[in-house]
Amino acid sequence: MRTDPLHEELLARGCVFQERHGWERPGWFNPGGAAPVLPYDYYGAYGHQAHQDHAYNQLLGAEYTFDFPPHHEVIRQECLACRGAAAVFDMSYFGKFYLVGVDARKAADWLFSADVSRPPGSTVYTCMLNARGGTESDLTVSRLAPGPEASPLAPAFEGDAFYLAVGGAVAQHNWSHITSVLQDQQFRCQLIDSSEDLGMISIQGPASRAILQEVLDADLSNEAFPFSTHKLVRAAGHLVRAMRLSFVGELGWELHIPGPSCVPVYQAVMAAGAKHGLVNAGYRAIDSLSIEKGYRHWHADLRPDDSPLEAGLAFTCKLKSTIPFLGREALQRQRAAGLRRRLVCFTVDEKVPMFGLEAIWRDGQVVGHVRRADFGFTIDKTIAYGYIRDPSGGPVSPDFVKSGDYSLERMGVTYPAQAHLKSPFDPDNKRVKGIY
Repeated sequence: MRTDPLHEELLARGCVFQERHGWERPGWFNPGGAAPVLPYDYYGAYGHQAHQDHAYNQLLGAEYTFDFPPHHEVIRQECLACRGAAAVFDMSYFGKFYLVGVDARKAADWLFSADVSRPPGSTVYTCMLNARGGTESDLTVSRLAPGPEASPLAPAFEGDAFYLAVGGAVAQHNWSHITSVLQDQQFRCQLIDSSEDLGMISIQGPASRAILQEVLDADLSNEAFPFSTHKLVRAAGHLVRAMRLSFVGELGWELHIPGPSCVPVYQAVMAAGAKHGLVNAGYRAIDSLSIEKGYRHWHADLRPDDSPLEAGLAFTCKLKSTIPFLGREALQRQRAAGLRRRLVCFTVDEKVPMFGLEAIWRDGQVVGHVRRADFGFTIDKTIAYGYIRDPSGGPVSPDFVKSGDYSLERMGVTYPAQAHLKSPFDPDNKRVKGIY
């Protein structure tokens, strides 16, 4: 239903696509060549000719296993290339909204749990909460400066403007939440949907700076372009918005690109990256890399019934300020009463796939279930995240988490597990700062 400007380009490079909210997004890249999604053939019924050679269908069939799929090794190579050199991810399916108007700053203060009223050029990772303190979204919000004329990268506006980038599968949910709040509070601002007008590629890994320095007309040093900032720059002659962010825990930049410029910018990046070991990678790699770094996925380990305090995202909440925001009172009550559950990272040494919903055992009692799991190729272990409770009903303190003996039960078999309060991969957060 929805394809982005890079669809044909990636298809020719062996991309196996996934569907998310009507969008085709890259899943992984098949070394055996192109695997297009063919029109439905009704298995040869109703006068249709059954497909004789349907590579996509065969690759999909190989997914139907409770073991690691045959292309586990392909995804491993994509992940390790990102950690060791660089990978490019097409994330064009992302929701891309502009919040603009005379009350945009007031609306942003109320909507977002973090303080996003920073100078233009700043980008902030934040949550949006409901009145119960539950997490309706996690996203990045970038403050924009007024420009001389309107463009897909910067609309004309009065007052203030913010650029919101949110996962494409939850874009409609975010749109609905924001528009409801704007109506309820009668803020004088508007939300503009530019999701279809802009593409987005993310170049991540230790070699990303060297690669992009050949493509962008900007200084990419730490001093000139620090983490969590954005700039309008030219990429191979095309105007793009570059953001220094990462969803995989590496040095890297996102390029937000007007639709007609996507293919030439992507081709320029691939050409510059050839000598640096740059590879294409998809969302299966992102799933693995992000869980390894301890980043959350809204809908899996972060939902409207989970608070950011329980999810380890207290740093996204401006509780030390006096600025009111939606859900603040609920968080203050929860913090005063103590957390009744807490999101914990588990690693399993045995090479066994987990998918979510596995039982979490602590000292012989079930204390929760796995929300999200994947294999971490850099640490070479299965990683799982789940919320745990104290069976006695008391608060779940860090000491409670550390003192237990844990195992995870998969399909009736329990596997010993280690609990971690911080991600076991790069816990000091050095790599996103370019410290290798």
